[in-house]
Amino acid sequence: METREYNTVELDWRNLAFRYLPTNGYVQYDYAEGDWSGPVIKTDPSVSVHVAANCLHYGQACFEGLKAFQQRDGSVALFRPDRNARRLIQSADRICMVSPPETMFIEACEMAVRINREFVPPYGTGASMYVRPLLIGTEPMVGINQSSTYTFIVLVTPVGPYYKEGFRPVEALVVEGYDRAAPLGTGRAKIAGNYAASLKPGLLAKQQGYPIVLYTDPRENKYIDEFGTSNFIAITHDYEFITPDSPSVLEGITKDSLQVLAGEMGMAVKPRPILLDELDQCAEVGACGTAAVITPIYAITKGQQRWTFGRPDEAGENLQRLYRQLQGIQYGEIEDTHHWLVPIELD
Repeated sequence: METREYNTVELDWRNLAFRYLPTNGYVQYDYAEGDWSGPVIKTDPSVSVHVAANCLHYGQACFEGLKAFQQRDGSVALFRPDRNARRLIQSADRICMVSPPETMFIEACEMAVRINREFVPPYGTGASMYVRPLLIGTEPMVGINQSSTYTFIVLVTPVGPYYKEGFRPVEALVVEGYDRAAPLGTGRAKIAGNYAASLKPGLLAKQQGYPIVLYTDPRENKYIDEFGTSNFIAITHDYEFITPDSPSVLEGITKDSLQVLAGEMGMAVKPRPILLDELDQCAEVGACGTAAVITPIYAITKGQQRWTFGRPDEAGENLQRLYRQLQGIQYGEIEDTHHWLVPIELD
């Protein structure tokens, strides 16, 4: 096995950034002639693909993101991997890829965590293990067509908060002049090209001092779609939990979980089209996703217009409650009545 750049003794678990750190290895499956191979554990962090591989030229590449958590009792569990498996299948279908079946997806995630068990951050540090399944088309080709061969990889890495401030409010910028996805395009699929297209508007926003961008609908630019890195959620002054119902929005697993919890807290949960002008009706706004869970948004700016939500130094009460409830379930502090956690046998 190759020498690692890091080992667990050197890691400051409470101050991890959200970035890749080398681990023991990853799990790989290959698809050819109509069948998937068995899993192979790889220790070399590089992947060998043909120079003419489909993923490099025509973008057949999709991925997922989920987490494994050490529980309060010392066990380790994945959070809702079945939903990630189904979303990968949906993404792969959109760009004509052969996806791994759900059982294989979950098996691969469990195996990747197991071979890197010492890199699962300890309970109480606020960190977690990020799990990244990746599916790429590998057939060499120079004509536009779907691949007949694929590689499915699951890598893991220990991570801290996505934003260095952690659960702290930030200000967002409404992107003008850029769309996240085309009408009837690939916005609902978690494919590599969607994220490449978001890099420039995200960079322009950061240059203006905004860490996160908000996209409107690509057809009329008057409805809210989602943030550049996560789904949009809001709690109105009437105690409604609202989130965009749009064909261009990724089906968020964190968002789905928060909707369930919001309903249990007595909120009226209403996924629906949301006009940008309706931000006046919002008491609390958040960006939610696997990486950050919830990022509170204290202001949204579009040109000369600015909407504010609560205080810049403290998240709203309801977002705090939702965040604590979801994190409590993920870390085994609160009973998992929805059976969202999948325990991993480490021995």
